[in-house]
Amino acid sequence: MPTVEIDPDELRELTGHDEKSDEQLREDMFALGLEYEGETDDGEFELEFAPDRLDRLSVEGVARSLRYQYGDDRGVYVPTTNDADWTIEVDADVPDERPYVTGAVVRGLDMDEAALESLIQLQEKLHATMGRQRAKGAIGVHDLTMLKGQVGATGGEDTPEEEADPRTEVAPSGGNSVRYTGIGKREDRFVPLEENHEMTPQEVLMAHHTANKFSDLVEDYGSMPAIYDDVGMFSFPPIINGKRTEVTTDSRDLFVEMTGTDQWTIDHMLNIVCYALDARGGRVEEIEIEYADDASGDYAGNTLVRPNFETKTKTVDHADIESMLGIDLDGEEVVDLMQRAGLDAAADDDTEREPERRETPDASADALSYEVEIPPYRVDVLHPVDVIDDVGRAFGFNELDPRYPDVSTVGGRHDRSRLERAARESLVGLGFEDLLNFHLISEAANYERPGVERGSDALGGGEPAVIGEPYSEDYEIVRTWALPSIMLVLENNTHRSYPQHLSEVGLAIEQDETQPTLVDERHTVAAALARHDASYEDAKASLQALCRAFDVELATPPTDHPTFISGRTADIVIDGRKVGVIGEVHPKVLVEYDLEVPVAAFEFELDALR
Repeated sequence: MPTVEIDPDELRELTGHDEKSDEQLREDMFALGLEYEGETDDGEFELEFAPDRLDRLSVEGVARSLRYQYGDDRGVYVPTTNDADWTIEVDADVPDERPYVTGAVVRGLDMDEAALESLIQLQEKLHATMGRQRAKGAIGVHDLTMLKGQVGATGGEDTPEEEADPRTEVAPSGGNSVRYTGIGKREDRFVPLEENHEMTPQEVLMAHHTANKFSDLVEDYGSMPAIYDDVGMFSFPPIINGKRTEVTTDSRDLFVEMTGTDQWTIDHMLNIVCYALDARGGRVEEIEIEYADDASGDYAGNTLVRPNFETKTKTVDHADIESMLGIDLDGEEVVDLMQRAGLDAAADDDTEREPERRETPDASADALSYEVEIPPYRVDVLHPVDVIDDVGRAFGFNELDPRYPDVSTVGGRHDRSRLERAARESLVGLGFEDLLNFHLISEAANYERPGVERGSDALGGGEPAVIGEPYSEDYEIVRTWALPSIMLVLENNTHRSYPQHLSEVGLAIEQDETQPTLVDERHTVAAALARHDASYEDAKASLQALCRAFDVELATPPTDHPTFISGRTADIVIDGRKVGVIGEVHPKVLVEYDLEVPVAAFEFELDALR
């Protein structure tokens, strides 16, 4: 999940609660579901975010949520927007692979260092989440004063017709215009950020020290996306902006543009950015997006006005709120809690009736429900349950009284769960630190980084269960083995001392057409020893001790596996059945994870310990 750095002093300033101590702020943010992960060297909070509340990927968004929690703000807030003075013309030359664009102008900002750093961080985090590392949506923020838009019907200093560059010609719109188009890789030149000389798009992709890591996003395009004003090219989305329009602490008016493969995604990314800038005192101004009649995508011939701050509504039943939260509330309390969550709500026509009357025989006709208004920056509200979660947080989950369910039996631990607990306790007794990682992972992390070929017979090489519409590229599939998750933890812990002995008992899934569910679900035991002298013998000693604790017979015949060193790898055979692999991790895999110490590891099926 994304980790965001928040300055507590800035958070106090934006919430208006200077009296809050750091500890109180951490407690208040935890109530919102924000996990405190530690502090930076500069004293900033490191917070881990669930991937649903992307509006909290900046200090402005966190402050907004806290103000609702404190009761300082209530209900849905929608910024007032000024009428459009700028237009983005989208022509037919735009690459078919990236046909959509959106944007806004924000004026009157006080861009001090803190505000600028927050904007850059929000941009990066949105790229990594909703933008799928810029593949689905990419953000460009520019100093508006450095743009020269063509002024059509209102007159102005247009380029003379005989000197006009066809790449910058736009239809007169009565206001300032820029153009989203497509050009050849060597067709034009501009000065990108962090450079002092002009470069073609091809040179940027090959030689720019930061932009070239995104070259794979456009390398197969027939033409390169480009945005022009009356001076020339100032943006090469989704790769890099031009230096001419670079935003600094002296910038007061900003031009925000976003391009992508999905209009809904970039429009909602824009809403989140605009709300953050509005919290800084900016005045949001609309932009018209004019798609040419022969433009690619679904909006050819249409004109869109952005940002789109329209709210949406969800119908939520009172009975569902009480049932899921396990508390009794009256209608006024529910409306109050929704407003404290940043929502607006109105009960249905029978506002005077008591909620208890929902238990009449014709409950569907006599149940209290609410029409809930959702603000435009909330991209996570997809179902009434999401609204009920907000009601529960506003009420305070810590305020809920635990109670036994009204059923005739009391639940107990499943046999498999007992086995998992026993395996975990044994591993902890052997000196391992128990992990609980996500079962979802990226395809690259599951296969490419540990060196396993997808579809191979090697452990972890089976075909995965694929997420149809993943919200982030970090969670594309259900993992086929657990060791890559442990390697990711080791990669993130290179700043910590060694030895690091990590283990996990968790789920792994592969496609299997012989199963009724078409997948083979199994729980595995995975462990890794990372230290200066970690070896195959060390990993095997731990594995032997674990097998003795469960009174099973272990054999380790030699084998090969692409993640491990040949000659230092063996199959794990328990009670005569091959169930896993053990070995020393190959140096090329260690380099992939930036590890400078040897790692020995093993993984096998949990059921083998029965």
